[in-house]
Amino acid sequence: MNSEDTALYRDITDFALDTPNWVQHGAEIWTEAGLLVFAGLFAAAWWCARRGSPRAFAIAALAPLATAVAYVCSEVLKSAVQEERPCRAVTGAAASLAACPPHGDWSFPSNHATIAGAAAVSLALVRRALLWLTAPLALLMAFSRVFVGVHYPHDVMAGLALGTLVALLAVRLGRGPMTRLAGAMRTSPAPAVRWALGPGPAPVPRYETHARR
Repeated sequence: MNSEDTALYRDITDFALDTPNWVQHGAEIWTEAGLLVFAGLFAAAWWCARRGSPRAFAIAALAPLATAVAYVCSEVLKSAVQEERPCRAVTGAAASLAACPPHGDWSFPSNHATIAGAAAVSLALVRRALLWLTAPLALLMAFSRVFVGVHYPHDVMAGLALGTLVALLAVRLGRGPMTRLAGAMRTSPAPAVRWALGPGPAPVPRYETHARR
């Protein structure tokens, strides 16, 4: 293990123990509940995209799928690397704020950081302005995993990078097929399908069409 990375882990966990109790409890809550925030943003993106073009809806639908693919990639990489958690491996480190995961729940890369990175990027692809919200949330999620003592800094950096890369590739590869599927399914006779995909953009009034000409 890189000595600088281990030293940085010790510095962050020592700092965590010196923070007020409300900060420690807030970090413990956020490090798990933050995933629910991204889930809520996915739902909001889907709802807004129901009145968008098939392409806009396709990207919104792909966002949680791309994040799920990134999580699977993270799990596969964890099983291949099998890095022990720092809360168990680093001698002399401060006690972790969160319960140390059991042996076999490997450290590299961080699943939480991977999910956060993928969610942040895929949501930004839905609406670019969302990056100003999702990027800080993802960085805070990644930092919280080190702050509560369950990951090394390189775990979360790798997770953010992996999530970003997988999300970009998944949305790029799936955008075309999903756009065609969304366009076709919006004409479905099934009310539930039409409700889920939405009506699409409102038609332009005829007088506006003539005015533009």
